[in-house]
Amino acid sequence: MDIFWGLAIPFLGTTLGSAMVFFMRNKMNSKIEKLLLGFASGVMIAASVWSLIMPSIEMAEEQGIMPWIPAAVGFMLGIIFLLVLDSCIPHLHLNTDKPEGIKSKLQKTTMMVLAVTLHNIPEGMAVGVVFAGALAHNTGITMAGAVALAIGIAIQNFPEGAIISMPLKSEGVSKFKAFIYGTLSGIVEPIGAIITILLTNMVVPILPYLLSFAAGAMIYVVVEELIPEAQAGVHSNIGTIGVAIGFVIMMILDVALG
Repeated sequence: MDIFWGLAIPFLGTTLGSAMVFFMRNKMNSKIEKLLLGFASGVMIAASVWSLIMPSIEMAEEQGIMPWIPAAVGFMLGIIFLLVLDSCIPHLHLNTDKPEGIKSKLQKTTMMVLAVTLHNIPEGMAVGVVFAGALAHNTGITMAGAVALAIGIAIQNFPEGAIISMPLKSEGVSKFKAFIYGTLSGIVEPIGAIITILLTNMVVPILPYLLSFAAGAMIYVVVEELIPEAQAGVHSNIGTIGVAIGFVIMMILDVALG
C-alpha cells in the first residue's frame, strides 16, 4: 500500500494543480507564478541533496566504494542525460515564443506540455529509485524516507500542474483540455517509477549511481529552466523567497520522516 501511494501521490499533485484551471480566472498572476516556480526549485534542490546524493554517498561507503565516485559520476551522467533530452525533444517554455530542441511542426500547446513533461522525467526516476532502494531492505533507505520524497515531489507538482494548465487556457485551449494536458504531463512519473521498481534486483548493485543520476537530472531542470523563469523580469526576489520556502519544507519532510 505504501508503494501504491508513493507512486500515486506525486501524480495526484500534478492532477490537483492542473485542476486549478477550473477555479482561476484568466492568466496566473506573474508574482504567484514566480513564487511557485521558485518553490518547485527549492523542493527539487533539497530532494536532490537529502533524498538522493546523501544516501548515494552513504550507500557507497557501505559497499566499500570511494564515496564521492558514485555521487560525482551519477550526477554528471544525469546532467548529460537531461541535456541530451533538452536538445532533442521539441518543447516551448513559459513566456517565450522560441521553441527548443529539434525543429518540428508541433503545435505550441503540445510543445508547452512537452516542456513540463521533461521536468517530470527526473522526478519519476527519483521516486522509483528511492522506492526500489527501500524495497531491497539492505540499502539504508527506509520506506518512510521514500514516502517523504514522494510527498515532497507531489507538493512541488501542484504548482507545476497549475503553471502548465493556466497558460494553455490563455492560448485558447478549453478548460477541460487544459486540465487533461496538464495531468498527462505528469504521467511519465508513475510510469518511470514503476519500471524502476520492477527492475529492483538489477537496480540495487548500482543504486548509488542511480540516486545521484536522478539528482543530476533534477538539478539540470532547476538551473536550466525553473530558476531562470522564476528570476525573469521584475520582482525576482519573490522567486528567491519561493526557493527558500520549498527547500526548507522538503528538508523538514526528509529529516522528519526519513
